[in-house]
Amino acid sequence: MTSKHSQQRSFFGHSRALITLSSMELWERFSFYGTQGILLIYLYRSITEGGLGIPQSTALGLLGAYGSAVYLSTILGAWFADRVLGNERTVFYSGVIVMLGHISLAVLPSVAGLAAGLTLVAVGSGGVKSSCGAIVGALYKHDHGRRDSAFSLFYLAVNVGGMAGPAITGLLQQQAGFHYAFGAAAVGMALGLIVYSRGRKRLPDSERHAPSPLSSREKRVFSLSAIVVIAVIALLLATGTLTASRLGPLLFVVIAIVVLAYFVVMLTSKKVSTDERKHVVVFIPIFLASAVFWALYVQSFGVFIAFFDQRVDRALFGWEMPVGWYNSMESLMAIVLAGSFAALWARLGDRQPSSAAKFVIALLLIAASFIAYYPYLGQNHQQMPLIAQLIQLFVFTCAEICLAPIGMSLAIKLAPEAFKSQMLAIFYLSLAFGIAGGGVLGSHYSEQQEVVWFLGMAAFGALAAILLWCAVPWIRRVAPQAC
Repeated sequence: MTSKHSQQRSFFGHSRALITLSSMELWERFSFYGTQGILLIYLYRSITEGGLGIPQSTALGLLGAYGSAVYLSTILGAWFADRVLGNERTVFYSGVIVMLGHISLAVLPSVAGLAAGLTLVAVGSGGVKSSCGAIVGALYKHDHGRRDSAFSLFYLAVNVGGMAGPAITGLLQQQAGFHYAFGAAAVGMALGLIVYSRGRKRLPDSERHAPSPLSSREKRVFSLSAIVVIAVIALLLATGTLTASRLGPLLFVVIAIVVLAYFVVMLTSKKVSTDERKHVVVFIPIFLASAVFWALYVQSFGVFIAFFDQRVDRALFGWEMPVGWYNSMESLMAIVLAGSFAALWARLGDRQPSSAAKFVIALLLIAASFIAYYPYLGQNHQQMPLIAQLIQLFVFTCAEICLAPIGMSLAIKLAPEAFKSQMLAIFYLSLAFGIAGGGVLGSHYSEQQEVVWFLGMAAFGALAAILLWCAVPWIRRVAPQAC
């Protein structure tokens, strides 16, 4: 007889629950990247062009602050899942919040719609991101052999959503306007919620409840703390102390303090053994390298988008490619190249670079992607041909694949037993820290200083690669199995 479990397998040998979760992640990424691909030009284009007319330098800083807030929200989402709602309900309610955010961007006018929309999307996306993957892991608690396969399919859904979102919203923005494009992102999230609602019953019962619910006293303390934080933020906004231009640097400082506190707690904890403490120290240069990488990477939603909009020849047989398609091309390359790199690492076997060395390669490649712009910079610049932009994107995406899948694995391998979740949280903070820093760096870009800016960013990545390369022998000596 066929067991109930095997009967449920219908998705490349996996449970149909994986379809539910992959669909939710696909549509959430569709809506998120669909908005992200056109957000910068919405901020800086003039009101007559349908934008908000915000100065480009301010818009670039704001974009970095928004991106870092999404990854900060993953920690908030994980906390709600563990202490209040459970993973299953956190995914659903976070998806609703994301949809409301895109609706706000689509229907509310001016800066009010922007503030409400981006806040809701950032909070909701963090909740979906943290809990959806956790439920996938829960499906395979006792089946480690199929877990990697499941996460590969899940990651494929992420990239499909990341490719389709900007393709559709970019075309809609060009043909009908920004608010129709934001509306399409809201529709995408609604479709994800519908599929998820129909498949919720297939998810593990263990994910429907908070594993460590708050006590009555803790509920009062945290509720009061939330009210105080919201009141302080409202006061800062009302008095003009917290402005769009100051938000990025403020987040950068706050994240730096949180990261420092995390490392101090782990390094001084009596629950951490001497060998585990060495592994935490090893993770510090990995964290910093990751932060530098994401500071450079976030320019694909900032300066690179502005350059693609203003300085790249996007004409194809008399038709102009939408600006949002830059990110769609990037996601398509990631889908194609991920399999190629996986095959390469498998073919190399024991001869493949170590995890830390792959970080070095990633930093060198992303630095090279900035150099690719050099012939088209300066006062006498010419338009960048589309083929040159595709070459830049190829190098850029190779860098992403050398680092992005490796970082989370390293965090888990190097984590002390008592701090496994916190170490993963620190990895996400490296993204938040880097993206916030990248927003600050992006705000200093201008056409007048663009040669210095691009070469400076390339040098920043190359210097980080050199410093990490110098540390690789020490890293491999202290943590040979992990790195």
